[in-house]
Amino acid sequence: MSGLFFEDLQVGRSDELTRTVTEADITAFAQVTGDDNPVHLDEGYAAGTAFGGRIAHGMLSAGYISAVLGTRLPGPGAIYLSQSLAFRRPVRIGDAVTARATVSALDPAKGRVTLHTVCLVNGKPVLEGEAVVMAPRRPVAGADGAA
Repeated sequence: MSGLFFEDLQVGRSDELTRTVTEADITAFAQVTGDDNPVHLDEGYAAGTAFGGRIAHGMLSAGYISAVLGTRLPGPGAIYLSQSLAFRRPVRIGDAVTARATVSALDPAKGRVTLHTVCLVNGKPVLEGEAVVMAPRRPVAGADGAA
């Protein structure tokens, strides 16, 4: 699996992935994180909330952003530095969530990439934010005998 180097990036470049949220995803996320809030796991409880039923963990959708950054843009070798998140709408079992990252700024001095991040369900934002990552630099030919 190869990623992009900082030098390959330009403002406006975008990539995305889509995942459909399943019951198993929510259960596994709760087990891994320890977040067993009944709004995610108990339909009877969740029915009495403002959501009217179970919803996925917001951080599950945020994890899809992490997957875009770590596997596609910039991809392997990227180091996550920060992420802001604003949750806009709930995500439910069966929703197809499209996580998208778009380069919004490049800092050549530090090798940092700022990206607008969004998760969409049926074209509507469920989560929006901004990520900053360090992207790997292209090796300089001859610097260590390798090219």
